[in-house]
Amino acid sequence: MAQEAMDVDLQTAPAQEVAAAAAAERSSPSPSRTLWRALFGVQETRRPSSFHPQSQPLPRARTRPPRQPAVRGTQRAARSGPAAALNAYFLSRIEAAAATSNLSAGHGRHSSDETVVLSDSDSDSSSLTEVEEEEEGEVPAGTLEEAPGPSNLGVSNATQMDPPAGNASEPGHPEPREATAQQKKKSPLKGANPAASVTPSEEEESGDTCAICFEEWTNAGGHRLSALRCGHLFGYSCIERWLKGQPGKCPQCNKKAKRSDIVVLYARTLKALDTSEQEYMKSSLEKEQMLRRKAELESAQSRLQLQVLTEECTKLRQQVQELKALMAQHHPSSSQQPTNSRSGLPGCPSSSQGHHKYHFESAFVVSQAGSCRVMAYCDVLSCLVMSQPSPQSTLIPGYGIKMMSAVNLNSSQYIPIHSKQIRGLAFSNRSDGLLVSVALDHTLKLTSLTTNTVVQTYNAGRPVWSCCWCLDNSNYIYAGLVNGSILVYDLRDTTSHVQELATEKSRCPVVSLSYLPRMASAALPYGGLVSGTLEGACFWEQKAIDSYWPHHLPLESGGCTDLQTEASTRHCLATFRPNRNRNCLQCVVMELTCTQLTEAADGIVCSCRPVQTLTAGPTCKLLTKNAIFQSPKDDGSILVCAGDEASNSAMLWDAGTGSLLQKLTDDLPVLDVCPYTVNHNSFLATLTEKAVKIYRWQ
Repeated sequence: MAQEAMDVDLQTAPAQEVAAAAAAERSSPSPSRTLWRALFGVQETRRPSSFHPQSQPLPRARTRPPRQPAVRGTQRAARSGPAAALNAYFLSRIEAAAATSNLSAGHGRHSSDETVVLSDSDSDSSSLTEVEEEEEGEVPAGTLEEAPGPSNLGVSNATQMDPPAGNASEPGHPEPREATAQQKKKSPLKGANPAASVTPSEEEESGDTCAICFEEWTNAGGHRLSALRCGHLFGYSCIERWLKGQPGKCPQCNKKAKRSDIVVLYARTLKALDTSEQEYMKSSLEKEQMLRRKAELESAQSRLQLQVLTEECTKLRQQVQELKALMAQHHPSSSQQPTNSRSGLPGCPSSSQGHHKYHFESAFVVSQAGSCRVMAYCDVLSCLVMSQPSPQSTLIPGYGIKMMSAVNLNSSQYIPIHSKQIRGLAFSNRSDGLLVSVALDHTLKLTSLTTNTVVQTYNAGRPVWSCCWCLDNSNYIYAGLVNGSILVYDLRDTTSHVQELATEKSRCPVVSLSYLPRMASAALPYGGLVSGTLEGACFWEQKAIDSYWPHHLPLESGGCTDLQTEASTRHCLATFRPNRNRNCLQCVVMELTCTQLTEAADGIVCSCRPVQTLTAGPTCKLLTKNAIFQSPKDDGSILVCAGDEASNSAMLWDAGTGSLLQKLTDDLPVLDVCPYTVNHNSFLATLTEKAVKIYRWQ
């Protein structure tokens, strides 16, 4: 009771006494406090001289109720006196002041709810540890927690303060030692910067929160991840309540929304990939593709214009040559050449032709099995096509074509077309390289060589022997049938033929068809179709698009195997096989003419007159296709090339003089002849039933 009364009196002591005691302590510092300052370098509030040197602020330990330590000899006597109570009073006040100064100075000092007895070894080790931490600057000054005030210290007058030389291993102080060691381990953590404890993962997850409640959404339960039609994400329960109380709008973009628009997303985690660069590349690619398509379209238009201009230039060149030929015929010097004026053909001496002739260039096998029949040349694609049977007759039976490049003389793959033998091939003057083929399987087919596919098929109902294109209108095709009639097809009508041309005089197969375009010619200015049968020939004058007028040509009856024309000079070549009146093969060159009988439009009669007769061997069992064409010398002369079965060769004549220029020998009978020009070089191709040979004019 006496002790408690003394404590009460001390607590009510005037402030002047406390200040006087503190001044006395500052004026006479003890040796132990001087050592304390040397070790820690800390400016502390001085305590009274009677205070023990080791009673410095300790790190905060685990809070527990103070307990009465064991009473021992001199310590019990020290606490029983008034000095002990005074020391306890000053201890509480000075520790509060020390804690406040430590916070303001930035030192990591902590106070404790109870006084713990330290040994010399513990004190030295703790002092050295704190000195090292202060020197390295690991604990920032602004991260210390505020020390509790004097009211929270709760120091009892029974707290034991041991001298520095005291025994720290006494059995009565095990718990304070453990608390001190535990607090030393915890003290650096309390001085750490709380802002540094925020990890990058927390910053990354800051976007995984609901925009309504700012809580993280879940992948299950009421607050699971949901989305609206606008694409914004919310917790399901939040957005459901929002749409109940709001006029149906998204909380973020204010677009109209309703409860049925809520979609639950079943995703554990959401990651948004940055595809901006990819979208930019896609847009760039689309732009480049658009520019490329535009460039291709412009290129195609330019090629079409070039093709049209080239055709016009060719027609103009032909007209110039015709005018030159007409002027040469009516020139006064023509009287000095009776042979040429009589025949109506510009002729050249044999000596001048001897300087140039066809030389063998190349040869390759088309089909080992034979059965090759006809060939044609495409000026647009610069290629030569030959008919042949299927090389794999067991797998792909039938007949087709093989294409050979006229530039490098390389052959391409086989293209199947018909089921029976092909009798005719012809190319149009269009820029798409469209090929028409006719065969004995009653069909007429159009094949695109750009895609190597059949694009259109017409059924004629009868075997087709020949075909050709209309050179005045590329939409029309002519097909000669086995019964002597001619079918007219329009490419715009894909069902059947649009017109049939038939005569009462002939019922034999149409072996050849060729078209003469309209042109400024004194001999025959009209355009039309020239057809040849085994019994004769007919010129079908085209009055209109669907109107044809027949003109029968006066040829020898019977034995006509082929009829070819030369469009620019209006000449034709008729081939006759040997018979009782002829003991050899004859090739007759004729000039097509027209005669105005009356002033009426229908008073025109088209006819022909022979100008040159060429003879070959005594055998003609095959229907050989011959050729009449202008000389590669561009001197206006006409050349004739025909196959001779007796010598297995191709005979080349000058139609103006009738002289034999060359004899191109082969291993088998020549079935077809095709002259063509590539890169201003003239060539001549001859076809047998197995192979083709190429000759070059030089």
